[in-house]
Amino acid sequence: MATLREVRKRIRTVVSTRRITNAMQMVAAAKLRRAQQRVVQARPYADKMDQMLGQLAAGTTEEILHPFFEERTIKKKTLVIFTSDRGLCGSYNSNIIRRAMRWIDESGDVEIELVTIGKKGNDFFKRRPYTIANYYGDWGGVLDYEKARHIVSFLTERFVSGQTDEISLLFTRFLSMVKYRITRERYLPVARPEVADETGLTKDYIFEPSPDKIYAALMPGYATTKMVTALVESFASEHGSRMIAMSAATKNAGEMIDNLTLEYNKARQAQITKELLEVVSGAEALKG
Repeated sequence: MATLREVRKRIRTVVSTRRITNAMQMVAAAKLRRAQQRVVQARPYADKMDQMLGQLAAGTTEEILHPFFEERTIKKKTLVIFTSDRGLCGSYNSNIIRRAMRWIDESGDVEIELVTIGKKGNDFFKRRPYTIANYYGDWGGVLDYEKARHIVSFLTERFVSGQTDEISLLFTRFLSMVKYRITRERYLPVARPEVADETGLTKDYIFEPSPDKIYAALMPGYATTKMVTALVESFASEHGSRMIAMSAATKNAGEMIDNLTLEYNKARQAQITKELLEVVSGAEALKG
């Protein structure tokens, strides 16, 4: 049985840990509110870009010649994996890594390369026999537009130059403060959408300037919007997972303090009883 000194030391340790987890929970909650606002702001813009692209594509009778739409035989795939830079966010990173491993296994004999966003995913895959084309870390759970544009430039250049034939994004879509969904979306090539009105007839557009010039101006912004949306969704999911994990840790620490306090009181009561018995026994011995 632990001594009173050992139990007191454990209680102080757990109390200190609870202060830390409670502080981390509040910090994660504050970051989550800001990240959630960015998600709310980004989604309508991304939806409008999809709608605009769909209407333009449906209104074009001729073939779209922009390189982002080029479908070719897939010999090499690129998977962009979004994880966090720091841990203490429950099963957030392990779930994403598990899904990535499953996708790699299902890809068969196609050559695979990875682009890791976040330190946790990079640390996992760099210790294994996978090709990492590039790594982007040190986000701190906050969107960096300059870094996001650099990722877009890197990915689009690899696709257009033929270094890869398909690029997919594996990220977490933010659903609520306590829920997210792991999502894999094809980034490049962009699928040509079919948009029709309620009568089932496609709309006819007159393009000014030419469709090629419109797509040349639109597609870089479309690619950037897709990347920024995936980043803000991932950051919001990360902060939500960390808030829930730290809330559970704080609750568990409180229960542990209660159990240790009970154990301490029992041990202290037993020690007092023992001392009283020793005093009574000594007094009886002196009476002879």
